[in-house]
Amino acid sequence: MIFQAVGEGRPYPDHGYETVAQWSEVPPRQVRLDELTTTKRTLDLDALLAEDSTFFGDLFAHVVSWRGRLYLEDGLHRAVRAALHQRQVLHARVLTVPD
Repeated sequence: MIFQAVGEGRPYPDHGYETVAQWSEVPPRQVRLDELTTTKRTLDLDALLAEDSTFFGDLFAHVVSWRGRLYLEDGLHRAVRAALHQRQVLHARVLTVPD
């Protein structure tokens, strides 16, 4: 199994981080793929296969830590690409949201 779970939607409260500039204030770190719960059930195949998929966005995935779980909010294509390359970790910006 690649992820801890596959979810649909964001179960955590709104955190207010909407722009790349806001997320860039969160330092990146490594996260194990098997500790992530996705917030999307479907993957845009074009995003997965695009050579410039990070050209207009953040280089790192966006993960929200809430109630002891890690939710992959943005960067599903990066995570799947990492798994296809048999990597077990992903570089992500992890934002902790209080209860």
